[in-house]
Amino acid sequence: MATATATTRSRLEEILGADAKPLLDHECKTVLKSQLHLPGPTFVDQVWTLSDRPTRVLRSIQSLFDNGRLAGTGYLSILPVDQGIEHSAGASFAATPIVELALEGGCNAVASTFGVLGSVARKYAHRIPFICKINHNELLTYPNKYDQIIFGTVKQAWELGAVALGATIYFGSAESDRQIQEIAVAFQAAHELGMATVLWCYLRNSAFVKDGVDYHLAADLTGQANHLGVTIEADIIKQKLPETNRGFEALKFGKTTSKVYDKLSSDNPIDLTRYQVINCYLGRSGLINSGGASSGESDLKEAVKTAVINKRAGGMGLITGRKAFMRPMRDGVAILNAVQDVYLMDEVTVA
Repeated sequence: MATATATTRSRLEEILGADAKPLLDHECKTVLKSQLHLPGPTFVDQVWTLSDRPTRVLRSIQSLFDNGRLAGTGYLSILPVDQGIEHSAGASFAATPIVELALEGGCNAVASTFGVLGSVARKYAHRIPFICKINHNELLTYPNKYDQIIFGTVKQAWELGAVALGATIYFGSAESDRQIQEIAVAFQAAHELGMATVLWCYLRNSAFVKDGVDYHLAADLTGQANHLGVTIEADIIKQKLPETNRGFEALKFGKTTSKVYDKLSSDNPIDLTRYQVINCYLGRSGLINSGGASSGESDLKEAVKTAVINKRAGGMGLITGRKAFMRPMRDGVAILNAVQDVYLMDEVTVA
């Protein structure tokens, strides 16, 4: 059962500051919430049982929803700690134990590498669901290059007790065709073994920065990445929060329509994120937004703000990593619990 929130509406407004009113009082008039497949206690019964997912996949997905402080709500709070490969181990793991933080912080699951999860599988696999990341962007090649490469097999992830397989695709990159094909095959194999699938749908192309504006976080481009991710049957889509829009127009490629910007989205971050949700087949695959890098003192506000935007947009939760694990255990737990409180609060509704 879900654990009661310790956060009040007034405390939430205090944390959000000037952002409180435009976020908490916003009414979405683009795609209405009644058109979405929204998270809830019966989400697996109402949505995924209608798909071609094997019964064992449904059981694995349900196990994600049945763990941690958000158990029974249909929302997810996931701790990802795979950054040791991409950001160096010393920078990533110096502050606090990984799986212990996920447990103490009341997370639904922990996402990490073959090495991390395999090393503690018999101690923790029965206590918290594992999401095993199959590919990574290797750091040590110099000059640095950016490509997601396979680090193990689907069967390895299954044998160490993972209930879900995670992967990243750099959509828009020169290597994306290969990555799409690799992960499509891996996800099919994962489903055959009864594992759920989680896809990091990230954009990567230097041409996506134009006239000083970074369109890697444009709602239309990230939305298209989400659509491609759901097309290869990702059960859950991880995406960065959108910060702008009109990427297709500015970069003058692909095909779009003015309705994307005039009817299906607006400048409000909740509406921009809802566009990401509707590209997940109207929420049939759940959208979890990433917490982003640690910025220090502003981490609490940024994490809570992202949670409010995601929930009000119709998303399924947050995957909060560096803001939580790059600090002492007590402070990391506080960040995770503050995020979870947003999803536990009846006062924070879908816009």
